[in-house]
Amino acid sequence: MRCWPVAGRVTLPEAGTPASGETAHFRALENLYRSAPINRLFRSDIAIQEPGRCIIDFDVDESQFHAAGAVHGTVYFKMLDDAAFYAANSLVSDRFLLTTAFNLLFTRPIAPGRIRAEGRWISGKRRVYVAEASLIDSDGEEVGRGTGTFMRSQFPLSSLPGYGG
Repeated sequence: MRCWPVAGRVTLPEAGTPASGETAHFRALENLYRSAPINRLFRSDIAIQEPGRCIIDFDVDESQFHAAGAVHGTVYFKMLDDAAFYAANSLVSDRFLLTTAFNLLFTRPIAPGRIRAEGRWISGKRRVYVAEASLIDSDGEEVGRGTGTFMRSQFPLSSLPGYGG
């Protein structure tokens, strides 16, 4: 797994050290992301290194283009929603969050290659959470941005097959 610094710092546990507390929650969320059937369609990986932050690196190619030869909007939405969602759910260790609304802005077309989705929690700590995400291309240019609202669901994270491994 490739780890990228978030807000200037990355702390990883020593190899062989069992994760606990917050770190265990972050690794369990990363496992949850990787276990989701939808993610078999995307070459991507996720890193959660601190509360309220998430990075998803993914590859785009011509298989994700619409008829006019550019990346389809579903790719923008999926990666922005995922990055914002996992940034918010990193603050919630008992329940799976659900996206209740999401607004997105397409700022430029995505070319084939590596893209990074950077998610950041903005507000909320009880029932409703607000988080935003940006898509950054391999040249460091923003190609999309979105803001979502997320609320606690009835599903305990511990009941989900992918959470925790």
